[in-house]
Amino acid sequence: MDLELKGKIAVVTGGTRGIGKAIARSLAQEGMDVAIIGRDITAARETAQSLAGETGRKVQAYAADTGKDDAVRAAVAAILKDFGRIDVLVNSAAQPSGQSKPPSLSEITDDMFWSDVNVKVMGYLRMAREIAPVMMKQGWGRIINISGLGARQTGSTVGSIRNVGVAALTKNLADELGPHGINVTCVHPGLTRTEKTPGVIAWRASTGQRTERRR
Repeated sequence: MDLELKGKIAVVTGGTRGIGKAIARSLAQEGMDVAIIGRDITAARETAQSLAGETGRKVQAYAADTGKDDAVRAAVAAILKDFGRIDVLVNSAAQPSGQSKPPSLSEITDDMFWSDVNVKVMGYLRMAREIAPVMMKQGWGRIINISGLGARQTGSTVGSIRNVGVAALTKNLADELGPHGINVTCVHPGLTRTEKTPGVIAWRASTGQRTERRR
């Protein structure tokens, strides 16, 4: 099926590995050129080179911590300079979860909470804030926010809060940006096989827990 994406430009945060990498690969396979944003520029470049070789599309790496305003602005400016436009934004950057026992109420610190929410909720907002004006000028755009099943179930207090936050952010952006031709969607992945899955399963097996991974 032709999704009519050939020749369009996508930006994927957290695209170095895991779900973000798989999304970047799929978009490139659909004929899109892709900008990957990751905190580790060496790893991001390796991923970009690998995906470009697989798909024959332009895949380029950029370094940015989406938890920082200046880093996001600089990365988006560099992408626009190199690609000229941005058609699709996929927000997938987040601090890892599900790889250890979630903290209990008494163990949750302010720093722990804000660090997590700053990347997954505010980071998504920062990216949308920088890229939405570009899409508005174009009269077309797509923003996909990767949340997680923690938005719909308990188990990790901070994980649930950040994922509910992503869902609420998505709805608000959809209402505001929809009239400008920008569709905003939230996706809640279930258990997903990534590079870290074997280690997560081994840890959960050792503690007698179910092998369920929340983003």
